[in-house]
Amino acid sequence: MENVLSDIRALDLTQAMAGPICGMLLGDFGADVIKIERPGTGDQSRGWGPPFVQSESAYFLSANRNKRSLTLNLDKPEAIEILHELARGADVFLVNQPSLASLQKRKHDYETLRAINPRLIYVSITGYGFTGPKAGLAGYDLVAQGEAGLMSFTGNHDWEPMRYPVPIADITTGIYAALGVLVALRAREQNGAGQFLDMALFDSQLTWLNHIGSNYLNANVEPQKIGNTHASIVPYQVFRARDKYLIIAVGSEALWKKFVRVLNAQDTFGADERFQSNRSRNQHRAELIENIQRILETEIAAYWVEKLRAEEIPCGPINTAADALNDAQTRARGMIAEIEHPLLGVAKSVGNPIHLSATPITYRRHPPLLGEHTEQILRELGKSNAEIGDWRLHQVI
Repeated sequence: MENVLSDIRALDLTQAMAGPICGMLLGDFGADVIKIERPGTGDQSRGWGPPFVQSESAYFLSANRNKRSLTLNLDKPEAIEILHELARGADVFLVNQPSLASLQKRKHDYETLRAINPRLIYVSITGYGFTGPKAGLAGYDLVAQGEAGLMSFTGNHDWEPMRYPVPIADITTGIYAALGVLVALRAREQNGAGQFLDMALFDSQLTWLNHIGSNYLNANVEPQKIGNTHASIVPYQVFRARDKYLIIAVGSEALWKKFVRVLNAQDTFGADERFQSNRSRNQHRAELIENIQRILETEIAAYWVEKLRAEEIPCGPINTAADALNDAQTRARGMIAEIEHPLLGVAKSVGNPIHLSATPITYRRHPPLLGEHTEQILRELGKSNAEIGDWRLHQVI
């Protein structure tokens, strides 16, 4: 079957990670995503490295599959005309420029494009959105992680505030933006009109507070740094085996009884009244963890994982990134996208986790070379070789 968005065209003017993630997800679902980039430099993430693979940034490769690249110099009136022509036939427009004045100067603000195409779904991705006292400020992932509160309680109690080492604010915003596009497309089916999506890194990062936010909003309880432990469940944390670390999550009383048997501790801490319920285990956490740790250190992690899984106790080793990417489960689930690439042979990226039975994700296009599809797209608009040559001569494309 065709991909579900095969009749949708998205224009992606975004750079870095959040917008490109949104565009890539739409491309995974089948949309024709045209990545519009500045001639000569392109998306700023093309220069983010090391590592580079030949001329290509590994960072760029992570968020730009299933797209075509068109270079346009939007400081040139001719390029703006081309953009408007594309917008007339597009369904989605992605941009991450926080300055409304800059958007208006280059004539790709929402009001201008809505006048050209009332059915267009216009997605703005910025640090703080277009409302509120911080509207218009520049935003980056690290800033959003800090301002949205998560860093304040990440790590051990004696650590400085700790960021998550991948751009989760960017990635989360990209995912929410793609979800918003799908909702807007559904709404357009009902009323025939496009709309404006005002997406912000700060908003998206704030959603990571989740139950922590509920604790504060409803019970006025602020989180504390607890490292790799759990605030409410014991034992539910990282432990050290003889050779490396592993995770054990004993989330119910039935699992606790099984856990005690696996550790052969029925006559020791398993019989101790202080540890007979999760509430009391929380109260006597330090003593319990010390007892468990002494036993786990006697065997390697693989030994305990096998024993625990045999009793259906959630657990697992702490893998390196290489371990995880080479895991048999990763391969079996099709979580590594491999696409033929004109320079690299094969471009690889972490795959899409949405497994649809009837309209599965497809990896059709490699992350594009800068301007790789410029002539192809312009010819689709009916432009002649003479026009294209003239635009190249005058640095329009």
